[in-house]
Amino acid sequence: MPEVILDSQVEFIMPEPLIDILRHRFSHEAFRPGQAPVVQSAIDGHDLLAVMPTGSGKSLCYQLPAVVLPGLTLVVSPLISLMKDQIGELGRRGIPAGALNSTQGAAERHAVLGALRAGGLRLLYVAPERFASPQFMTALTATPISRFVVDEAHCVSAWGHDFRPDYRRLAAAALECRRSDDGPGRPPMLAFTATATPEVRDDIIALLGLREPRVFVSGFDRPNIELRVVPVSGDTEKHERLPTLVGPRRALVYAATRRRAEEAAATLAAAGLAAAPYHAGLTESERSRVQDRFAVGKLQVVCATNAFGMGIDRPDIDAVIHADIPGSVEAYYQEVGRAGRDGRRATATLLWNFADVRTREYLIDKAREEDPDRPKAAVDPVELARRRELDHAKLKRMISYAETSSCLRATILRYFGDPAAREPCDGCGNCLRRATLDADQLLLVRKILSGVARAGERYGKRRITAMLVGLTDDLPETLTRLSTTGLLRDQQPRSIERWIESAAVGGLLDMSNDQYRTLSLTRLGRDVMAGRATDVSIPVPQPRPEPRRPRRRRRKTRISRS
Repeated sequence: MPEVILDSQVEFIMPEPLIDILRHRFSHEAFRPGQAPVVQSAIDGHDLLAVMPTGSGKSLCYQLPAVVLPGLTLVVSPLISLMKDQIGELGRRGIPAGALNSTQGAAERHAVLGALRAGGLRLLYVAPERFASPQFMTALTATPISRFVVDEAHCVSAWGHDFRPDYRRLAAAALECRRSDDGPGRPPMLAFTATATPEVRDDIIALLGLREPRVFVSGFDRPNIELRVVPVSGDTEKHERLPTLVGPRRALVYAATRRRAEEAAATLAAAGLAAAPYHAGLTESERSRVQDRFAVGKLQVVCATNAFGMGIDRPDIDAVIHADIPGSVEAYYQEVGRAGRDGRRATATLLWNFADVRTREYLIDKAREEDPDRPKAAVDPVELARRRELDHAKLKRMISYAETSSCLRATILRYFGDPAAREPCDGCGNCLRRATLDADQLLLVRKILSGVARAGERYGKRRITAMLVGLTDDLPETLTRLSTTGLLRDQQPRSIERWIESAAVGGLLDMSNDQYRTLSLTRLGRDVMAGRATDVSIPVPQPRPEPRRPRRRRRKTRISRS
C-alpha cells in the first residue's frame, strides 16, 4: 500500500520560481498548508491522490503546474457551475481555459474543440460523461496531455458518497492519452477529493489505476467553522428559525428536494432577505443568473439542493444551514466546507428532525435527484440494490452524528480517520453547551454510572441503556437481574443514550476503541457515582422530540419495578 503523507509530516521549501508564479499569476503571497508538496509532486510527474478539505485550495495544486508544464492539463469534474467559476477566474489571470459539458450548445462545443486542436488551451475542464463521445476521444488522443486530473475523485468509488458510473471510464481513457513530454505510457494522473475515508482512498487508487502514487492527506479540521445541530419539531419551526440563523450574513441553505429549496428561499425573501433557489429543475440561464447575482453580492442567500449545490463556490460565505439531513457524513462535511473559506469565523447549522429521514430514505430508494451531467442509464439490479444498502448505512451514520451529545468536530474527524481528533474542541455546539449539572441531572448521571459499574464495565451504550430502562428481551441474562435493571424505566432510551455520550465527553466514562465501544468508569466517574464529586460540568443533552417509529412486530418487554 502507498505511504500516506500527512500535513504534519511534511517540511517543504518551494523553489523561488514557483513562488513567483504563485504571486504574479495567482495573486497569493504564500502557499496554504499542504499545497506546496502536492504542487511539486505534480510537477515532478508522480501519480498522486490528495485528500484536502473544501477551502484548502485543491484547484491551485493542478492549475499552477498547468502554467509551468507544456501541453494541456485535462481536468475531469462533475460540477458544471464550478467549471464556470474557475474558467472565469483563470481567464482574468490570463490563463487560457475551456470546458465541455452537456449544458453547451453545438456551436460552443465546436469552438472549444477547435481551440483544443489548435493548442490554444492550458486547461480543459470536462464532465465525466464526455469520455463516452467518440468525437471527443478522437480530439483528445491527438492532443499532448501534461496531466490528467480527476477532481471529486471519490465519485469513482462505490463507497464514496456520490458514486458516478461515468468515473469508471477514466482509467481506460487516460491510457489512450499521449504524454506531452513524449515519455512512455499515459500522462501522470492527479486525483483530488475533499472527503474520503481510508477505504475510499484505497478504492480511488485501484479504480483509477494510480501507479506508485503519493498520497497526501491534509487535516480535515476546519477550526474556524462552528458546527451546530439544532433539534426542531418540524417544518414550521425550521422556517421560523431560518431568517435568524442567516441574519445579515452571506449564506448557503441546503435542502433535500427542489420544492424544499424553493420554500426556504420564499421564507427568507418574505423576511426581507435577498434569497433565491438553485437546483437542477431550473434552466441553465436561471442557474447562471442566480450564480452571477450571488457572486457580485446582489443575492445574500442561495437555497440549493444537496444534489446540486456543490457548484456554488465563494470564499466569503459566513453560514451554511442544512434545512434537511444530508445523506452521508461525507456529503455533509463537504457542503459545510463551503463556509469560511476566507478564514473568517463561520457557522454550520443542521436543523434536525427525525421525520426528515423518511424523505432521505425515499430519495435513496425511489427518486434520487439527478443533475444535468448525470443522464439516466441502465443499472444492474444487483449493483443498484448494493448501492441502496450502502446509502442506507451512510444515512445511519449521519443520523448518529445528528443525535450525538459528543463533540461534533471530533465525531467527524474520527469518521475520516484524522489523528488530530480530540474532545472537547470548545468550538462546536455540543462542547459550548457544557454546564454544571443541577441536583436532578446529577442524580440521573449517578444512576447511569451505577448501571455501568453494576454491569461489570463490559458492555456498550445500547445494552447499558436497555438494561437501565428495562427493555430486557434481547439482553444477556446477567443484565436482567441487576439492582439497576429498570432503574430508569421512566426515561426514553434515546435520552439515556445521549446522557451516556455526554458523560463520556465530560470525562466520566471511557469508551473502548474497538467495535464494541465498551463503557468503563474513569476515576472522576467513580467519584461522581460515589457522591465524592458533586460539582460536575458536562454537555447537557438538548431536549428533542421523540421520532415516531414503525410499530415493531415483536413487542419488547419493559419490566416494571412498582
